[in-house]
Amino acid sequence: MGIFSRLTDIVNANLNSLIDRAEDPEKMARLMIQEMEDTLVEVRTATVRTIADRKDLERSLERLEAGGREWGEKAEFALAKGREDLAKAALIAKRKLADQAEGARAELKAIDESLAKTNVDLGQLQAKLEEAKAKRKSLEIRMRSAQKRVDLRRTLHDGRIDEALGRYDSLERRISELEADAESYDLGKTAGVSLDEQFSELRAEADVEDELARLKETVARRGAGA
Repeated sequence: MGIFSRLTDIVNANLNSLIDRAEDPEKMARLMIQEMEDTLVEVRTATVRTIADRKDLERSLERLEAGGREWGEKAEFALAKGREDLAKAALIAKRKLADQAEGARAELKAIDESLAKTNVDLGQLQAKLEEAKAKRKSLEIRMRSAQKRVDLRRTLHDGRIDEALGRYDSLERRISELEADAESYDLGKTAGVSLDEQFSELRAEADVEDELARLKETVARRGAGA
């Protein structure tokens, strides 16, 4: 398929519909963007060559027109000198150049019309390219968002967190029991407790508090990672 046929196909295509119906929309958007970028380069390269050809044709037309004027002057000169035969031959040569010039002008007109259409199509292709890029960006954002939701659900259903929270609750219950035991023990028995026993109880409470603090840090880190 020629590049201008591809250009027309792309300009007339419903990009959103093509992308949404694809099995892998993000891949389809990426391929379409690559196709459009390649087509843009090819069309612009072809347009540069066409413009160069047009300039050559313009110069040829100028030479044909100048040649026609020259043969016209020669015909007048020959007729003034009584050489009607030469004047007629000069007019025939002038007519040939005029016909060639007319063909060149028609070709120039066709080239100009083609360039004008290509310019419009290039503008539409550029707009389609921007549309495809915006669609691809939207798809990427949606995919990242969906992946984050999946990761979050996996984290929330991780049994390790449930286990850690259970241990946290157990420690809190142990602390409450120790505190209650200490309070009940202190009711009338504080005076009878030895110094060593008081230090032992203090160390036990400190150990539980330390373990609780470490567990809180673990739960906090996992929660932040989610």
